[in-house]
Amino acid sequence: MRLALLSDIHGNTIALDAVLADIASQGGVDGYWVLGELAALGHDPIGVLERLAHLPRIQFARGNTDRYLITGERPPPTVADVQADPTLAPILLEVAGTFAWTQGAISATGWRDWLAALPLELRTTLPDGTHLLGVHAAPNHDDGEGIHPGLHPRELDRLLSQADADLICVGHTHWPLNINMHSKRIVNLGSVSNPLAPDLRASYVLLEAKGSGYTSEHRRVDYDRGAVITAVQQLQHPGAAFITRHMRGLHEPRWSRREVA
Repeated sequence: MRLALLSDIHGNTIALDAVLADIASQGGVDGYWVLGELAALGHDPIGVLERLAHLPRIQFARGNTDRYLITGERPPPTVADVQADPTLAPILLEVAGTFAWTQGAISATGWRDWLAALPLELRTTLPDGTHLLGVHAAPNHDDGEGIHPGLHPRELDRLLSQADADLICVGHTHWPLNINMHSKRIVNLGSVSNPLAPDLRASYVLLEAKGSGYTSEHRRVDYDRGAVITAVQQLQHPGAAFITRHMRGLHEPRWSRREVA
């Protein structure tokens, strides 16, 4: 049994195509798990959904931005945040414009109901009896701080305490990890798109499972980030500045200045 696990594609067909080509170069897979953040925030949300929908034996879990596109929720800053700090106003406008742009695309092309039906999590039992859980941010959560290197062990233990699984695969923070906590293994897939410095390549995981056990391999795949920048600029995409910062490695995660646990 061989699975490709992907997360955080963010409407970026250029990155997705590079990852799919790498999967093919590794001999292909028996199935795909995609753990959320499919369409927002990039230049080609419909292209991503169409490519994924045509892959064989593929399953999906929702991410927070998938939910935002349906419910109208938004990431920070809020209006109250801007009232307290007017310098945040440009970010609020960029976020509002980006999600409105993507919502228009999925509504016009008939994908809204499909996104609305995505489940919170995926589960299966591997051939050796390992219980596998796939979820976007953390067990029982498609949002929040997620699992990353700056997370205190006590907080990680709290997030995992009610996870009925042996192997837990997540995304959300865009930071690849492969760690053990008590009797559980936690694998963060990283991100297909919107990379974090210093390694700006796409990241995904190949999972090999047999009756004797399983192995997981993080794969790193380079892609033309300059072409992504050109695409959002030509489209006059509302989130062009945010996306460009990611493509150039200038986006700093909120937890990056913490002491790494």
